[in-house]
This record gives sequence, C-alpha cells and structure tokens, in this order.
Amino acid sequence: MLNIPDSGRKRVVIAGCGFAGLTVAKKLKNSGYQVVIIDKHNYHQFPPLFYQVASAGLDASSILFPLRKIFQDHNDYHIRKAEVRSIDTEGKKLVTSGGTIRYDYLVLAHGATNSFFGSAQMQQHSKAMKTIAEVIDLRNNLLMNFENALTVSDDAEREKFLNIVIIGGGPSGVEIAGALAEMNKHIIPKDYPELKTNGPKIFLIEAADRILNMMSPKSSQKAREFLEKSGVSVLVGTRATGCDENTVFIQPGNSIKTNMIIWTAGIKGNVIDGLGNEVYTKSGRIIVDRYNRVSGSGDIYAIGDICFMTEEKYPKGHPQVAQVAIQQANILARNLKSKLKGKPEKEFHYTDLGSMATIGRHLAVVELPFVHFQGIFGWYVWMFIHLMGIVGVRNKLIIFVNWAWKYITYDQSTRLILRPKGYS
Repeated sequence: MLNIPDSGRKRVVIAGCGFAGLTVAKKLKNSGYQVVIIDKHNYHQFPPLFYQVASAGLDASSILFPLRKIFQDHNDYHIRKAEVRSIDTEGKKLVTSGGTIRYDYLVLAHGATNSFFGSAQMQQHSKAMKTIAEVIDLRNNLLMNFENALTVSDDAEREKFLNIVIIGGGPSGVEIAGALAEMNKHIIPKDYPELKTNGPKIFLIEAADRILNMMSPKSSQKAREFLEKSGVSVLVGTRATGCDENTVFIQPGNSIKTNMIIWTAGIKGNVIDGLGNEVYTKSGRIIVDRYNRVSGSGDIYAIGDICFMTEEKYPKGHPQVAQVAIQQANILARNLKSKLKGKPEKEFHYTDLGSMATIGRHLAVVELPFVHFQGIFGWYVWMFIHLMGIVGVRNKLIIFVNWAWKYITYDQSTRLILRPKGYS
C-alpha cells in the first residue's frame, strides 16, 4: 500500500498532473477532501513551449515546476511519484508502481502519448515531442547533426545531417518548423559559419490538403505563406509512408534523405488495465458522460486528453487541447464540491476560446471567437497568453527575460549538447 495517512475525509485520487490534473487539484483546496496526486514525474510541465526547448530557445527548467512547491500550503494534500498500473474497480483501489491506494473518487488525468499509426519504423527512427525527455533528446540530436555535418566530406552524407523532416502540420509541427527556420536564419550562420551558404533544409509534411486544418482556410494559408517565406518546404496532401535511419519515404514514390525526423502527427490515450474494453475508443480515449464520469462508473472520472465526450457541437469529441482540459477540470472540481454539500452537479459544455500558432518573430495566426488576425499583433497576443499560462512568477520572469534577450540580440541561449556517458 502507498503510505497515505487516513484523515477521515473523503479521498480524491488524481492520476496525472498535467493541465487537467493540476487544475482540479488546485481547485479542490479547502474543499473538505483529502487529495492524493499520483504522477510519474515530480514536476508539472508546459507542453505549448516544448518546441522552444527543442529548438534551443528555452532551457527545460523554464517550463517545469516542482509539484511539491505548488502544493506547499495545501492542507491534507499528498503527492506520490509513481506510475499508474491498473484500477481495481471492485475494491476502489488504484494500483501503482509504488503500491496500491484506496480512493473514494478517482480522477484519471494521465493524458496521451504518441501515436505512430502502427509504423514501427517511425516509432524507432523519429523524434517525438510529448514529454520533456523526448524534447531534450530531440534538441541534443539536432545540435549533434550540425556538428557532424562539419566533419564529413561527402555531400550526400552532409545532406543527411542537414535535412530536417517534420511530419504533421498541426500547431506543434508548424511551431517547431517556424522555430527551426528562425534558428537557421539567425543562429546557424554565426555558430556554424561553414554552413552559411549550405545550411539545414526544413521540410514540413502534412497528409491533409492544408496545414493547421483545425483553423480557418485563411489562417492556414497565411501560416503556410509565413513558413515558406522563412525557407520551409511545406508539402501538403503528402503522406509519409515509412522511413529508415537515413530516409523518409513519401507518396507518390519520393524520398528525402535525413536522419532527423520530428513526429508531431498523432496522439493516443494512455490505456490503464482494469477498465473494460468497452469504455475505450479506437484511439485509446476513455468514454465519459457529460459529467466526465467514466461510462458505467459512478466514482471514476476522466478529464483532458484521455477522455472522449460528445456534445452537439462536437459529435466526434472535443479537441485534445489545454483549454478543454482546464475547463473540464474546473467543472469537475465544482461538481466534487457539490457532492459533499448535496447540491446538484453541472454538465460540461466546452467554450471555444480560440486557436493560435506562432511561426516566428512577428509571425503568428490567431483565431478568437469573434475576430481573426495574423502577423505581429497575433505574435504579441500569443506571447502574452502563453506567458500567463506558465506556473510560477520565477518561471514567468525567466521566460520573459529570455524572450526579450532573444528579441534584441536575435540569439538563443541553450545550445548545449548534454548526454549521459556512453553517447557520442
């Protein structure tokens, strides 16, 4: 058993502390519940800025925040670093790598992982961006490729090190493409003068007929124009059919030589044993009702990327974005408080606050409910919203100073290759 003191209060166990888990945990402060947080990391991370860590624009510590620091002044809160293994629904117990724990209410907020759509080659040879560990690995390999490009004399071998292929034209793919294009323009000529006239080539591959297809056609087209002006080759209506360690194969019958493949094309839910197969969708999301209750359960909830809920405007489920997770967490915390007080619960209705993506300095596309805009104003709006979303005053200050320095100097500050012993 996990060593959690029994306070005599109803216990809410939260599995995962991303946007959804963190929000519901904070909202339950002074609610009368005992709150137990289970996470395989001891920190909260901010995925919207992963691409800046991957492109050496921010240090990883800027977008990480220790969980114990967040909840220092929360009474009857307990944090355990462990991985979730399974659920004993009959005994109302969560089984983790550190032992089992009893729950009165269980909140599943353990998020999603990469989906490679069954391609073992892509899983083996590409670099993903779903965790901070993956992002740091991507950055290390990216910088190592630039170093290796200087040590080879064969043009074909150098091309392999300098070609960067990004698969997936959603916000993550567009933003990492824009960041790498900016790096190619302002950093590569200074750090690697030998590559000044023959530097990296960036390819963005999207199977749909346009990038950012969750946004309006106008915003998609503007984002494509921004990328192409920045030197990115945007290939829409193009499917990556496979790869090996040196090549990406694309339809129809073409290929790109590279050993840097960045995968941003798909995600799937993290499946937990103990729930019946009938509660999962094909993509691993857990089917819930309008109160975020897991289908067939009265005391297990799922929120955020892991859950699948339909409503009139979203018959195929809500988008797997931070705003959905945060709004679901807010309603769930309210409903859990209502349970203690015997008050009626409230159904979840998603309010779309808009979408945005940044491509580089003064280049962004923003769609708010009643207005769409692009360019420099969108870029400032994007920066403000993301800065406000960071946990902790210290992290906000670090990121603001870093962005200000980068804006003034056109420089990035964390171009370090950090690898454990045994890696070249």
